[in-house]
Amino acid sequence: MNKLIRNIKRPRDLSIKILGWLSWLIPSDSLYLRMRYFLFMKKPLHLKKPETFNEKLQWLKLYDRNPLYTSLVDKYEVKEYVSERIGREHIIPTIGVWDSVEEIDFDSLPDKFVLKCTHDSGGLLLCKDKSMLNIQEVQRSLNKVLKRNYYKVGREWPYKNVRRRIIAEAYMKDEKSAVLNDYKFFCFDGKVKILFVATDRGVDTRFDFFDRDFNHLDIINGHPMSEKKIEKPLKLDEMISIAETLSKDIPHVRVDLYEINEVVYFGEMTFSHWGGTVPFTPEEWDYKLGSWLKLPRKRL
Repeated sequence: MNKLIRNIKRPRDLSIKILGWLSWLIPSDSLYLRMRYFLFMKKPLHLKKPETFNEKLQWLKLYDRNPLYTSLVDKYEVKEYVSERIGREHIIPTIGVWDSVEEIDFDSLPDKFVLKCTHDSGGLLLCKDKSMLNIQEVQRSLNKVLKRNYYKVGREWPYKNVRRRIIAEAYMKDEKSAVLNDYKFFCFDGKVKILFVATDRGVDTRFDFFDRDFNHLDIINGHPMSEKKIEKPLKLDEMISIAETLSKDIPHVRVDLYEINEVVYFGEMTFSHWGGTVPFTPEEWDYKLGSWLKLPRKRL
């Protein structure tokens, strides 16, 4: 009840939720994206002559439908693609993959592992001690995610036809740090232009943006900047090289990497950062990133 009252007091947030609930009633991707963009960004979406980064991400959702992208956002399928290009040593080991939660033999899993679904973004379960795991709760959570149609929410076309499965990966830990920093590289036609580091994930998430030489940039996008200094990763040059290799011939993709025990590991590839609906502060960066994104010919 309290949550409902809060939503009523914030009509824009309520409108966003209602649009999400009713997304399946709006078959037109273009119409839906215009409505969603207006609610999130508080301004119209210009698709005929998009200028900003966020506008161009909406354009790409509609008109750059390369079948390869489906494999690249699939948390399981992408591993083969990446290993062929940069080597299997950069792949976090897969423990198992299943079509349903009922197939998972939890007794066979190690004491520490990670579970996530192959067809969506963001949802994962970190298990640091299997003896403390509530298996029934995990099964309920995974079933809920398996039923979620991630494509319908943001109309991110690459996710539309991804096979829905569950994947278990090795639990990765850096010996020098209690947490793993997430390094996210914005690539445009195979060139890294900018990156950000996500810290304190799941606790008090912070995003700090840097240029490719790791000079800190005064940008806020989705989360505040950290109050502590972010150290330059030891393998920055290698990470940039890997990101550029994986993003070759793609108009835009964000390549997420980790540095664990002085080894670079692949995380995932994201075609629509924040779904293209989170403002940049200052706004000039939305136009700056937009100037780097050269739209290809329409590919439906």
